[in-house]
Amino acid sequence: MSSSVVRPASRPLNFWVCLGIPAVVAIILVLLELTSLDMYLANLFYDPAAGGFVGRHSYFLENILHERAKQVVIAFSVFAVLGYIASFFVAKLKPYKRELGCLVLSLGLATSFVTPMKAVTAVQCPWSLEQFGGHETYSELLSHRPHTDKPGRCWPGGHAATGFTLFALFFVLRDRRPRMARAAFVFAFALGSVFSVGRMMQGAHFFSHNVWTAVFCWLICLGSYYYILYRPSRKANQMGNATPVNA
Repeated sequence: MSSSVVRPASRPLNFWVCLGIPAVVAIILVLLELTSLDMYLANLFYDPAAGGFVGRHSYFLENILHERAKQVVIAFSVFAVLGYIASFFVAKLKPYKRELGCLVLSLGLATSFVTPMKAVTAVQCPWSLEQFGGHETYSELLSHRPHTDKPGRCWPGGHAATGFTLFALFFVLRDRRPRMARAAFVFAFALGSVFSVGRMMQGAHFFSHNVWTAVFCWLICLGSYYYILYRPSRKANQMGNATPVNA
């Protein structure tokens, strides 16, 4: 049964910005494969005299910023699922059923896509490469993978996705609480960036791995919002009918 509460029309959504910026970033990332930027940045965190990457054995980076922080985001996701289930029965939550559903879907998709893509792409982690004390051969994202008994599982960045998946909060809040939505965007971007740098310091990912992850998480959250929550105003619909717009 549909909710009797009428949701307000969505705030205008600039698709040129929401889709254009990720597209430009993706093109730049592909072009960066022709440079040594990833290697250069990884070398900043690599110290052979110290036995490898500076954060490889860091208690804070591994136990706090990686494991504990991931558990906090997982706990948040569990509460989101419980909130969505409760919205079918609790009167105060029923007006937010669609928002909670969108949040759950976004969080689920933006984290579950990582493992299958890691298996398909088989990109090696920096710490596994010969340049950084490992035994594997480096290969660009779009190039052929050298034969190995231990295929890589490092593209895209899983821990980065744990932070960037919270872009979902921005979209869930943007129509009802615009200021909170902007704060949520900043928080998600900052958290994903901190997680990304932490894993780079450990040698787990190259810079580009994490930026690709941010692009994917943004597009997943945007798509979930568009199909579940986006409700353009009547005026916008009339303008769309009057002026043909290419999809």
